[in-house]
Amino acid sequence: MDVLALARWQFAITTVYHFILVPLTIGLAPLVAGMQTAWVVTKNEKWLRLTKFFGKLLLINFALGVATGIVQEFQFGMTWSEYSRFVGDVFGAPLAMEALAAFFIESTFLGLWIFGWDRLSKKVHLACVWLFALATNLSAFFILSANSWMQHPVGTTFNPETGRAEMESIWAVLGNNTLWAAFPHTITASFLVSGTFICGIATWWMVRLVRSKKPELVELARSTYRPAVVLGAVVMLLSGVGVALSGDVQGKIMYEQQPGKMSAAEALCESTEGAAFSILTVGPLLNPTCDQLTHLIEIPGLASFLGTGHFSGPDSLLPGVDDVQQQMSDKFGATDEAGNPITYTPPLGVSYWSFRLMIGLAAFSAALALWALWATRRGRLSDSRWLSRLAVIALPMPFLACSFGWIFTEVGRQPWVVAPNPTGVDGVWLLTSAGVSTAVPGGVILTSMIVFTVLYAGLGVIWYRLLHRYAIEGVPQVHDESPEARSDDDADRPLSFAY
Repeated sequence: MDVLALARWQFAITTVYHFILVPLTIGLAPLVAGMQTAWVVTKNEKWLRLTKFFGKLLLINFALGVATGIVQEFQFGMTWSEYSRFVGDVFGAPLAMEALAAFFIESTFLGLWIFGWDRLSKKVHLACVWLFALATNLSAFFILSANSWMQHPVGTTFNPETGRAEMESIWAVLGNNTLWAAFPHTITASFLVSGTFICGIATWWMVRLVRSKKPELVELARSTYRPAVVLGAVVMLLSGVGVALSGDVQGKIMYEQQPGKMSAAEALCESTEGAAFSILTVGPLLNPTCDQLTHLIEIPGLASFLGTGHFSGPDSLLPGVDDVQQQMSDKFGATDEAGNPITYTPPLGVSYWSFRLMIGLAAFSAALALWALWATRRGRLSDSRWLSRLAVIALPMPFLACSFGWIFTEVGRQPWVVAPNPTGVDGVWLLTSAGVSTAVPGGVILTSMIVFTVLYAGLGVIWYRLLHRYAIEGVPQVHDESPEARSDDDADRPLSFAY
């Protein structure tokens, strides 16, 4: 394997590992803040118990997310130093804003929330968790602004003397229409993950307690776990609608900005009016070519509607990957500096199936939401083993759906690490092959990739075991923790970790 292939594998492995954790933190932080708000407003102890329960799971996920995320930025300067040299003037700004503003606020107020349960007033303590939740989403915004610039560079010029992209306007970068399509899609997908997480765990507990037939446990299921089931199910349905609507907007923008990506997702080889949406296409799994594919099940006109808003006619024309290849070859050249042919078509197999798995796996969340709401209607409880099993099966599915969505986003941009802007911004584009470091040998990359993979696998086991351990412990016994509730003897007690 050459340096480029190793560097791509290393970045892909560490990114997918890290991104498994990200959506849960983004979505669960505001929901935990909402639970604590409900406790402060209603003074109902069930909301304090749920805040403590899901807050502990949130902290586990956040800690592992930070640990796995640190490696990401180091790779830019090591295995992708040529890329960093080219985009550093632009790419560094939103990442610096994320670190200095969003993450600083995030970590500061998370610490106050953890240690301030019996030191801060209820309202001040509540403000801390809300600031943490808002900063978490702000952090996602800045990171997505950097990634969206790679998908669609704006606010930038190319300096031929330095050979670098240079920023003209940070406001153009933060106002990128690609960003404003990707951000709501990512946030709603994160709420789908978190809603499934809450509903899945609470449903499992509800069924377990009801089946015990012990009056006190059935009452616990009714008073504490049922509200969490309903909350998670409602969040799933609302966020599912948001994912669909924002995904539709994003798909139409992608057809304008990166037609090869969306055509690869449909395995659409030739430009077509009224193009059908493929439900099932068969062929070689790894990197098939157009002549090796057979479309078995299709919905007529749907792909054109999703891409253009038209089912048929000239306005419904979608470009095929063969035509995109020819257009890109004419504009950017058919070979690289070494004389090797450039393939401007993203890998068809990965693009096609990652796109469908992103959509299809979310169906488990929809099924759980609808069944859970039906089973708990009008104050009911459920003892259905099948509902409990669906809850357990559905738990990992939106995590996987988000990961496949991220894989599609990044793989579909290939062979570009900075995709060209079709409406202008001359010279601001970079092939992935030109972004890899020329100073780091393949052996170093291979060694670090193995170390990171093994280390992340170990962290993944720890993450799962900790979440599993505390999820099956259930909601804790709690008491009103506020400065007003403590005794005078506690006044000089040092801060302690609340979990």
